[in-house]
Amino acid sequence: MKVLLIDDEQAMLTALSQLLSRIEGVEIVGMVRSRAEAVAFAAQHVVDLVFIDIKIAEDSGLTLALELRKMDADLDIVFVTSHKEFALDAFDAYPLDYIVKPISGKRLEETVARAVRGRAEKLGSGNADRSKRLSVASLGVLQISSEQGDSLKWMSRKSQELFAYLLLCRGNRAAKVRILEDLFHDREGKNSELYLNTALYQLRRTLSTHGMKAILVSDREQYQMSLEHIKVDFIEFEERLSGFHTIDEDNEEAAIAVEKMYTGDLFEDKPYGWALAERERLSDMYEAFAKRLVQWLLENNQIRQAVQISKRLVRRNELDEEANMLLMHGFAALNDRLALQLRYKQYEALLKQELHIQPSAELAEWYGRL
Repeated sequence: MKVLLIDDEQAMLTALSQLLSRIEGVEIVGMVRSRAEAVAFAAQHVVDLVFIDIKIAEDSGLTLALELRKMDADLDIVFVTSHKEFALDAFDAYPLDYIVKPISGKRLEETVARAVRGRAEKLGSGNADRSKRLSVASLGVLQISSEQGDSLKWMSRKSQELFAYLLLCRGNRAAKVRILEDLFHDREGKNSELYLNTALYQLRRTLSTHGMKAILVSDREQYQMSLEHIKVDFIEFEERLSGFHTIDEDNEEAAIAVEKMYTGDLFEDKPYGWALAERERLSDMYEAFAKRLVQWLLENNQIRQAVQISKRLVRRNELDEEANMLLMHGFAALNDRLALQLRYKQYEALLKQELHIQPSAELAEWYGRL
């Protein structure tokens, strides 16, 4: 249980911290003395439970609580005060508890136990269908959807890009300096850090609306996003692809299903320069697999399926001779001489126009024999 303490009196912060530190499972992640510090801290760190004084210098703890709740709908709030008369107003913020000073260790234990039980019940109310709370379609047009099917609403393009960037890290840590270079290279010095912090804050708010703020962890130099509750198409595609050392009758249907998963290149509708290397790697993997699959389908007389996949390969790269040759083999197997002739003539003309060369001797000889 990650706990944040907010009080304008240092003595109260110290006393609360000492009492809470004796409770098993409690981690004091921060102690702040103003509204501005509290908001900044909550934007940068994962917090489960907040203890807030009703009066924080010139600021209202009630107003601050509502502000923090907007940032994280799952945040548990406990008001701490010397004034009983604020209790009714305090419940506008739906607090977990309202504690009047002086505070006893036993009362704090009961409050923390309630918070722990509440979070356990929320977690337990989920089932296998809720284990993946976000779905990411990144092969082609980038789309992120909630479990209800709604598209996520991004506060800015940069917060969406930061999400995509951390996705590509596959749950591993990303160095802050690398993120600044890749995403904010057009900004200089502290200005770039300000933009990163803003994007991080916006991303946390977006994730919070789906109860997933905790998946994003950061310290001063590194950032990490857990993918435990996110279904990511490019990761699933690569995992399933790795199982096809050979293609045979037993796995033919599964192989066709995997080929259909590749609906476009990674983030192809986004100008993400940092993703180019991964985009090309996944593209190469898909094309090599698709060609293997087409070859197997041709050899096993499943011609129409082979032609369909070959057409997709040719559309991806009209200058790819292997893809063109596989498509022409399919037309030949279907005895579709007109389609075969048209494809060869188009390929021949394109090579001459773009590269000023002729089809390879192997392809020309094969075509001539037909």
